[in-house]
Amino acid sequence: MKETMIEQEKRYSFCLEPEDAGQRLDKWLQSRLTELTRSAIQKLMEQGSVTQNGVPAGKNAKGSAGDMIEVYVPRPKPLLVTAQNIPLDIMYEDDHLLVVNKAKGMVVHPAAGNEDGTLVNALLYHCGDSLSGINGVIRPGIVHRIDKDTSGLLIVAKNDTAHRRLALQIKEHSFTRMYEAVVYGNLKQDQGTIDAPIGRHPTDRKRMAVTDKNSKHAVTHYTVLQRYDGFTHVQLKLETGRTHQIRVHMAHIGHPVAGDPVYGVKKVIASLHGQCLHARVIGFVHPVTEEYMEIVSELPGYFTDFLKKLREQSCSL
Repeated sequence: MKETMIEQEKRYSFCLEPEDAGQRLDKWLQSRLTELTRSAIQKLMEQGSVTQNGVPAGKNAKGSAGDMIEVYVPRPKPLLVTAQNIPLDIMYEDDHLLVVNKAKGMVVHPAAGNEDGTLVNALLYHCGDSLSGINGVIRPGIVHRIDKDTSGLLIVAKNDTAHRRLALQIKEHSFTRMYEAVVYGNLKQDQGTIDAPIGRHPTDRKRMAVTDKNSKHAVTHYTVLQRYDGFTHVQLKLETGRTHQIRVHMAHIGHPVAGDPVYGVKKVIASLHGQCLHARVIGFVHPVTEEYMEIVSELPGYFTDFLKKLREQSCSL
């Protein structure tokens, strides 16, 4: 395979050798353009920015020996979101990344109904020009998300290299994400694993569900920390990171997270203001220094207050 980078910003040219024939172009290009994710390459293909012998390459295109492949990567577009001076609980920060302890009730990304006051608004103010441009949009490189009413740690990449290397750790399941939650009922076993695929709910598109249709592999490991009357305090380790994974998995085995208005019991514990779920630990290999780091946050007040209430109720029985 011969490769030449044209002396223009983000323009690449390739000629496929016989040993490259038959491979999907998106996968083949991702192995050459390591600064781009495969999803970013697929998006470029959808936009017509990847050509095969001068013709826009289809999303499922495969290469043949002698094919000329050209890729144009446009400059990242600015994110049309206002930077806001919102206080952040920063647990760690350097030139490449930061770890934020997100409060319950804070939305991560702006969306309809939540255009401001989000974590992204706060990060734009805090980071200034130190932003990731992954997937063609200048934005804080939030590598993984947590729900609005889930509190706790998430990692933010300040540049594309850090973003890509951290995302790869998550993909390869070498990134540690440990949560704590209070769930309904008394789990029979002190430890267990929930291995059940998660996809969109068949009738309610706003919800996720355990389903075999259009789903993704999902695994959650749990350990009982303390048992109370009608509730259990558990530690949960994510092996995969699907949308609402913990909430869906715990509800699936009959132990929904306390306070969860979507997957929990009908009579929600209103005082919790959402699920009693906290992202307490994240561990990762630093994308530049290659040192293993582990960040731990304390349980927030709403969580410890609920545990105190459960202890008092259990002692009174």
